[in-house]
Amino acid sequence: MGQSYRDLIAWKEGMGFVSDLYRATQGFPRNELYGLTSQLRRAAVSVPSNITEGHAHYSAREFHRFLSHARGSLVEIETQIMIAQDLAYLSAEEAERLLLKAAELGRILNGLIASTKAETRRLQVQI
Repeated sequence: MGQSYRDLIAWKEGMGFVSDLYRATQGFPRNELYGLTSQLRRAAVSVPSNITEGHAHYSAREFHRFLSHARGSLVEIETQIMIAQDLAYLSAEEAERLLLKAAELGRILNGLIASTKAETRRLQVQI
């Protein structure tokens, strides 16, 4: 884990996804400001934030745990996007675009999670 969290593709993609979701929720009804809008934005911010926090622990086991939290936030976002579409806050096209981005970020996170799991196992064998 010698690189900076800013070098991680998952973090970069997560940061871009935050911006995408903030823009997408700007058109949500005002009465949703403390509801779905807030939930989507907080969950989106949680993804790169958990990557950063986990990376800062300098432990493969802790990093793995925080990456799992980021993945949990991501699937929460997917559900909330579908809810927003059902409520006609997002068009079908916009929801699909966001869901595709979420799926891609999920694949990236899954790869990083797998590599940290392998690193944790390797370190346990050495002990």
